[in-house]
Amino acid sequence: MDKRITIGQRRNLLLRYKMVMEEVDKHDLRDIAITRLHRKYIYPKFHISRDTLYRIFNTDIDSELTKLDEEEKNLQVVDTQQSLF
Repeated sequence: MDKRITIGQRRNLLLRYKMVMEEVDKHDLRDIAITRLHRKYIYPKFHISRDTLYRIFNTDIDSELTKLDEEEKNLQVVDTQQSLF
């Protein structure tokens, strides 16, 4: 049961990261510095620090989400097995 809670929390975190990246993609990064992007667009909407923004940039969101899906499927298989005793 505890494993499911952590999987759900991790999924929600990654989905939030995905929303932040979608907001970043709306703006042209060639013309604007990351600090200004953070100050004008990201912080007012998501209230995250610049360090968190850099952490989001370094996270491979799609592969992490697929790993979580596989983990969840494995947990469901283990839960459906019946005990012999």
